[in-house]
Amino acid sequence: MIPLTWGIMSSGLQETVRFLVIVAASTAALEGLAYVVLHRMLKHKYALPIMLILPALVAVMALVIYPFGFNIYLAFSNMSMYRFKQFSVGLSYGIQNLLDVFRHPVLQNVTFMRLLGRTVVWTVVNVFFHVLGGLFLAILLNRPMRGKAIYRTLLVIPWAIPQVIAALAWKGEFHYQYGFVNLVLQRFGFQPIQWLSDPKWAFVAVILVNIWLGIPFMMVTILGGLQSISPEYYDAAQIDGASGWHQFRSITMPLLQPVLTPAVILGIVWTFNNFNVIYLITRGGPMEGTDILVTSLYKAVFEFYRYGFGAAYSLVIFVFLLIFAGIYLRVSGGFKGVEER
Repeated sequence: MIPLTWGIMSSGLQETVRFLVIVAASTAALEGLAYVVLHRMLKHKYALPIMLILPALVAVMALVIYPFGFNIYLAFSNMSMYRFKQFSVGLSYGIQNLLDVFRHPVLQNVTFMRLLGRTVVWTVVNVFFHVLGGLFLAILLNRPMRGKAIYRTLLVIPWAIPQVIAALAWKGEFHYQYGFVNLVLQRFGFQPIQWLSDPKWAFVAVILVNIWLGIPFMMVTILGGLQSISPEYYDAAQIDGASGWHQFRSITMPLLQPVLTPAVILGIVWTFNNFNVIYLITRGGPMEGTDILVTSLYKAVFEFYRYGFGAAYSLVIFVFLLIFAGIYLRVSGGFKGVEER
């Protein structure tokens, strides 16, 4: 058994080393070709910057643009488990897939609009408490206090732990009979809750876990923004007799806006597409009661093998996020500098 396992590990290591060697050799060849063409032949004045950015550009083309284009191609096909090798592509298939997203249940019972509403609730509640909790902790840590480094380290631990480990650990804590959460509730005289078998309580459970995981990121981001604000603003406000609330509203929040805007957008996109927490704790159950758009998309593709439908479904999710990000940036003024506000 041990030699077999070692053989598998050795084979995997050899494949990894071979892949890295191929990538390094390809990058060197690409850089050499760019040097000859841009510097030697064309005498381009921006030869060095182009050479430096070229590998990253090729990587983006290979890992982002090509998969996205292939996903659009699949969205206009009837590809499924039964037509994996011999599938057809056409405009009619694309229209049919897009209509199926809105007309029929995405999985067995749950429809797109239900999933969208649940995803919006999931995203709004999580991001609201991420920002609120992160702002509260960042303000506390931005004040003079003993052991500040220890507190920062302890508060960052939920974010530092891999989500897979954290989610599986919390799944055990929500066990009806032996979980820590129900044991604490019983200690205070409450009845234990069916966290993982009741759809409503299961949804509450995954929200609580994701709030716990997401607050440290917002705390670190906001803390960096707070430390970039000059104390002179607060000194001048105190001389003018401004209260703490007026200082927070008129100085802290406006100057935090350039930091908060991208952080909130990232938080919304990450939470909207958060797959790990829900799938690892409840797998979207019970009775599809905790599925959101991204988990239902995963099931549609990898459990129901509806590849063309799943590709169209993913495009719909992408368009929703793109429209929201544009509206949020326009309303919040995220593209404006501090001096323009």
